Amino acid sequence: MIRVTASTFTVDAAAPDGTATRTITGIAVPYNVAANASGTEVMFLRGSLPVDGKAPKLYMQHDAGQAIGLVTERTDDEENMYFVAKVSATELGDEALILSSDGVLDSVSVGVNPTKFTYNQDGVMVVEAAQWLELSLVSQPAFAEAIITKVAASSDTSPEEMCNTELEDPTTETELPEEPEVSEQNAPEVIEASAPKLFAQAKRTFDMPTAGEYLAAMHIGGETFRNVAAAARDFALSKQSALQAAAGDVLTTDTPGLLPVPVLGPVFDDLSYIRPVVAAVGARAMPDGGNQKTFIRPTWTTHTNVGSQTTELTAVTARTPVIASNVVSKTTLAGQVTLSVQDVDFTSPAALDIILRDLVGQYMIQSDAVACAAILGGDTASGSTWTVTANDPTTLISALYDAATDILAATNFLPDHIFVSPDVWKKLGSQLDGNKQPIFPYTGVAGLMGVNGLGSANITQLNTFNPLGLNLVVDRAFSDNTMVVARGSAIEFYESVQGIMTREDPATLGKVFSYYGYVATFIADGDQVKAIAIA
Repeated sequence: MIRVTASTFTVDAAAPDGTATRTITGIAVPYNVAANASGTEVMFLRGSLPVDGKAPKLYMQHDAGQAIGLVTERTDDEENMYFVAKVSATELGDEALILSSDGVLDSVSVGVNPTKFTYNQDGVMVVEAAQWLELSLVSQPAFAEAIITKVAASSDTSPEEMCNTELEDPTTETELPEEPEVSEQNAPEVIEASAPKLFAQAKRTFDMPTAGEYLAAMHIGGETFRNVAAAARDFALSKQSALQAAAGDVLTTDTPGLLPVPVLGPVFDDLSYIRPVVAAVGARAMPDGGNQKTFIRPTWTTHTNVGSQTTELTAVTARTPVIASNVVSKTTLAGQVTLSVQDVDFTSPAALDIILRDLVGQYMIQSDAVACAAILGGDTASGSTWTVTANDPTTLISALYDAATDILAATNFLPDHIFVSPDVWKKLGSQLDGNKQPIFPYTGVAGLMGVNGLGSANITQLNTFNPLGLNLVVDRAFSDNTMVVARGSAIEFYESVQGIMTREDPATLGKVFSYYGYVATFIADGDQVKAIAIA
């Protein structure tokens, strides 16, 4: 599911006659504007979000456990999708109105499941259709204009029923920076109360965040996560505890000396959580919402045919097309870690953050390995061999062009990627011509002139090594001596990340954290994925 924080909204808790309306109004998504959603650049087109059908639920911070209402109206114009949401008359709903009025939750974020989308030349996912599942009040916008310009709120509920503490001036109307102009024709009407009255709930105190609070804040990120982490660190310092990282099934005996021994700095990073192959070919959303174990990916088996007519009124060329229904199965990737409650209680939440981030990183590495295995299992041999010879790249160049020619002859497409293992990357970078000059020189530094024009190499950036126009992808998940020339679009990687699951075990005072997701791979055409043998 994609979540994009994108809007301006206002809070209206009462109509002019004093009737409690408890509504929030604003822009859910601006159209044709790119924003970062969980690491993916996303842009919504007009018509991508439905204006009718089942109403999206209203959450706080994308937490289904903090449902506070429903989206009651959805309208749009050429620029924006507008919404009106009704906040339920619950304690949590009252808290949401208070936080919105105070400017703490000053933005909204949509939670959608894209069902039709493409990627533009800048790598931005352009959403053409999506299921709108929920709308959340959040604190960190993705767009600069996502601010509240005016809050007008009141309630018929008594302070004793809502909370324990009353605001110092419940009739004050809060003025914030002027809101960007929106179309008056399509924008929902904002109702302002003439004598607003709002009661605030007394600040809740806690010793440490619960697992749910901390995990929710971590996924939201930004200011929310910093605030929760800071509050937890303050408590940890007041108890004279210290950060201690843990891994696996962790007991306090595995992290000795927690209280008297300070730990300097974060855990040293000895592993990079990157996905070279997945980044190169792109991760696609699971079709149909990802609710089935398998799905069908059609490909051509036999195309139609066109030929020259021999003479007038004679039969023309005819061929029955055949389309194969390829069954693609999903693979579940998951990892688990168990912590004792003592290790959670006696350490800063930063320790839990380190462990969970590593769990997510291991998922990324394993999912990339699945993509690499699909390439090696779906490629076809080009019939060419690169015989590695010092100061003679003749067979290398011949093998690359042989593979490209095979792809062109079979499909009318040219390759755009070359996938290699680290040992082959080293061999490519070490190739010299007869004058012992690099075949793929690094020409990105001023004053360093390349003598050959076959491509460029950069030892600090793997994806800039460009032999003969092919985008080089180096991945340690490939077995040694791997060299595959391919058209990237023929390699399909599907993914549905489910996230973190937690369970507490009172019998052992343990907490279990799991991270999982579903992936599927499909090589659409083996003729577009050619392996080169290396001798």
